[in-house]
Amino acid sequence: MKYTRTFKTKNYNFKDIKTLLAKASPLRSADELAGIASVSEEERAVAQWVLADLPLTEFLEEPLIPPEDDEVSRLIFESHDQTAFAPISSLTVGGFREWLLNDATSDADIVGVRWGLTPEMTAAVSKIMRNQDLIAVAKRCAVITRFRNTIGLPGRISTRLQPNHPTDDPKGIAASVLDGLLYGNGDAVIGINPATDSPKNLANLLRLLDDIIGQHQIPTQSCVLAHVTTTLELMRSGAPVDLVFQSIAGTEAANKSFGINLALLAEAKATALALGRGTVGNNLMYFETGQGSALSANAHHGIDAQTCEARAYAVARAFSPLLVNTVVGFIGPEYLFDGKQIIRAGLEDHFCGKLLGLPMGCDVCYTNHAEADQNDMDNLMTLLAVAGCTFIMGIPGGDDIMLAYQTTSFHDALYLRRVLGLRPSPEFEDWLDRMGIFDGNNALSQSIEPPKLSGAIRQLMGN
Repeated sequence: MKYTRTFKTKNYNFKDIKTLLAKASPLRSADELAGIASVSEEERAVAQWVLADLPLTEFLEEPLIPPEDDEVSRLIFESHDQTAFAPISSLTVGGFREWLLNDATSDADIVGVRWGLTPEMTAAVSKIMRNQDLIAVAKRCAVITRFRNTIGLPGRISTRLQPNHPTDDPKGIAASVLDGLLYGNGDAVIGINPATDSPKNLANLLRLLDDIIGQHQIPTQSCVLAHVTTTLELMRSGAPVDLVFQSIAGTEAANKSFGINLALLAEAKATALALGRGTVGNNLMYFETGQGSALSANAHHGIDAQTCEARAYAVARAFSPLLVNTVVGFIGPEYLFDGKQIIRAGLEDHFCGKLLGLPMGCDVCYTNHAEADQNDMDNLMTLLAVAGCTFIMGIPGGDDIMLAYQTTSFHDALYLRRVLGLRPSPEFEDWLDRMGIFDGNNALSQSIEPPKLSGAIRQLMGN
């Protein structure tokens, strides 16, 4: 089917929905690299005009990748709930935008259509939204998950304490964990990106985190971000695995490049559930995503980067995860060129994920060769917190010395909680108060080193 519009006597023809979505997408270097971006702002505006008039039902009639060729497409269509879709089934993309922004539409109404939405619908409506629209709607989409604490409650923001070390040195990791806990970080997860992937090394890291959490009865969860096949091996050998991590993407081919498929993720989830390590819930999958991953694997099928990213959220929500994290600026300027593109992408990802019912966090980050700086990240971090972002990263100084990129620091969560009146997860906040790290009023106590915590972790460090 062709989608056409005449503007200033010029005819614009978009041969299919895939092309229309790509041309309507706000400018980003990934789509330029793929050769699918609009060639002018006029073409982009016309594409958005045409997209706004497109009925939502068209996305059900014209799949971007045929379901018989792609298991992500099959998942999208098989999980689509016609009953949930019914209240919005008569709307166009533009009408859906108005419905989402209308005060007469309740938060419960928005939650009610989650399983009636396809990722392509959410990507489409995001392309005709201003940043403030993305923030306003995402703020209304509370998503609550539980493992050893409760994440995503309104008025809360959590953090992943990320104590990475270039040699996986246990003393260095323990020092970073102590530093992060003393700043009130770690309620989403204490999660390590390992420098080496040997099962023995990973098991040692898991035991280190398990000892810290267990000895101090910290209401949080740990994760060593290994490939899911390695995590399966670790679980079967008796290692203390809390969360199962995996990077995912929005096409079968891209996931294949990661060495995964849906069946493998299902096996890992079932294995982890059998361990019974959660105390207040059983959400135990942790997924990371990022615009451009499918393109970098040459597995995007001509779909724009943002729509591919939204399709990854269909994979995530099939497994009821505890956490989903868009690592928004990590791949580099070839995919998101500068601070403006990174900010827009972060707001899009958070909006689409929350609209689909996911506990969305964001690694507010950039690589050193991108046209971005920490002020850009401050802006995005603040906008996301206003939008109800579930969690951000917490890293010593905001500088990951193992992965070599710039992200958010331990101090940043304190800033967000102070200026926006946000708090950690309730169980973790109670623990911070009991340990003397917080003063009972959502602020750091004047004690620099609560002795009950720092002394015991120093023992683990061997000092």
